Amino acid sequence: MLVVIAVTQAPFAITVFYSLFRWNLVSTSARRFVGIKNYVDAVLDPVFLKAIANTAGMTVSIVVCAIVVGGLLALGLHRSFVGRGVARTLAVTPFFVMPVAAALFWKAGLFDPTFGLLGWSTSALGLGRINWVSEYPRVSIVILTAWQWSSFALLILLAGLQSFPVEVSEASSIDGAGRWLSFRRLMLPHLRPFIELTALLASMYVLENFAAIATLTAGGPAYATTNLSYYVYLEAFSAFDLGQASAYGVITLAIAIALVMPMLRVVAGIFRSGGRA
Repeated sequence: MLVVIAVTQAPFAITVFYSLFRWNLVSTSARRFVGIKNYVDAVLDPVFLKAIANTAGMTVSIVVCAIVVGGLLALGLHRSFVGRGVARTLAVTPFFVMPVAAALFWKAGLFDPTFGLLGWSTSALGLGRINWVSEYPRVSIVILTAWQWSSFALLILLAGLQSFPVEVSEASSIDGAGRWLSFRRLMLPHLRPFIELTALLASMYVLENFAAIATLTAGGPAYATTNLSYYVYLEAFSAFDLGQASAYGVITLAIAIALVMPMLRVVAGIFRSGGRA
């Protein structure tokens, strides 16, 4: 408990303390107590409000894409075929690649209009060499991050598919139910807690997406891809305004808790009811 307090609650308490001060490291003015003024300035900061909107939009897009792609992969890898073990290993590999390394690879090997695979593909289709990072920065971040988290979704959803009772599937086939009807009426309700668990865990981590934004776009253009985590970083280590950055950090944590706790209660309730059944 002492270790947990030292590495989690103590830094949070210090951050809250700093957020009550006007403290800029490059300013000649001394640190002074300002109360909640940093929080008021945060609410009135249009860039911070834009960062909140960017965070919400990109998080929802990434999580939805990851669940859809991961679900399709899980359905394909749930079937028996030669080399399924190798295919499963390759499918989950992206989740274990370091985020910075993955972002650098995508930036140079895929998104680059001259040397990237996607630039070559669009040129071969007669669409020209598209500079994805410059022309579609948010789409590039969503594609990269969803690619990594689709492997995480695959792991959970494949476990859900494997836990589906075989006798129920066989009974539905004997009763004349087609594949689509069996999936919609039997498999999908069975997968619901796994889908919601995936959405919960992925949202918790994607909310603090930093590596893809810092590596691909650096928050630009015009803060179009700046999320809350990256904006806190800019305020703390670019503007060196520790007081304002601390206030942004506290607000970001409050938003994350407000979003995650209801989802956590829903998922916990589903699993409890499933356990009783």
